[in-house]
Amino acid sequence: MSTTTEITAPGAAEPAPAAGSGRSGRPARVRRRGERSRTATILTHGALITASLVAIFPIAWLIFLSLGPDKDDYLHPGRILGKWGFDNYSFVLQHTSFFTWFGNTCLIAFATSVIGVGIAATTGYAVSRMRFPGYRKFMWVLLVTQMFPIAVLIVPMYTILGDLGLIDTYSGLVLVYCTTAVPYCAWLLKGYFDTIPFEIDEAGRVDGLSPFGTFWRLILPLARPGLAVAAFYTCLTAWGEVAFANTFMLDDQKYTLAVGLSSFISEHDSQWNYMAATAVLIAIPVSLVFYVVQKHLVTGLTAGAAKS
Repeated sequence: MSTTTEITAPGAAEPAPAAGSGRSGRPARVRRRGERSRTATILTHGALITASLVAIFPIAWLIFLSLGPDKDDYLHPGRILGKWGFDNYSFVLQHTSFFTWFGNTCLIAFATSVIGVGIAATTGYAVSRMRFPGYRKFMWVLLVTQMFPIAVLIVPMYTILGDLGLIDTYSGLVLVYCTTAVPYCAWLLKGYFDTIPFEIDEAGRVDGLSPFGTFWRLILPLARPGLAVAAFYTCLTAWGEVAFANTFMLDDQKYTLAVGLSSFISEHDSQWNYMAATAVLIAIPVSLVFYVVQKHLVTGLTAGAAKS
């Protein structure tokens, strides 16, 4: 049995690696479809981190200023580090009508959410399912009402509420907030109802349900994410609005949190430290509500945008 030894002559060129392989002879890694390169990943994360810092900075700055005990600490923020404390929060909670403002705001926000979402849901469902004369023009009229600035609306609304005897009443302020929230929520819920199959309505009618029974028992449970978005929007409308509440509420015991916040600024004095502390306290309940309903918010916003 003979053995053959293959000898490569000195200086002879080695065989070239196969196409698509690296220097080591291993096959080069092929990037999958949709996979980003390392440079693109670094740039994307850098942009996201920058955007997050831009969004978080005002909140962190407000919290930092709320820890300064003097009203002029915002002019010299470096001095806060040596004397920071929670005296501003103690003053706001103990020596102001904060809890009265908080109760008024919760009452108005809850009433606005319930009434506004109820009206918007029935409106959006009717336009989505029923083809009555002028239904398209009706939705455009609702959209046009959102184009008027608040400064234009305050005077006629004040006149109307004065004629109805609703000045300095919770019901009057709730009515005003509903006129702001209902048009947007009606459009939002109409788009969400469009994504629910019409066969569900037909099945309800076959089972003997009335149109309202179908809406109440079948459609509303399916539209829960859209209702969560509408309720959150109406709640925010009532929670942080200043112009209407400051104009229509005359008694300081009926102030909302936003109006109470502005009471720390007068013509001759501005107590920025107390104002910052109050703003932080106002933001805490809204942040908790957002944390609870955030899953429904994402679902409702994406589904409502599918067929609007």
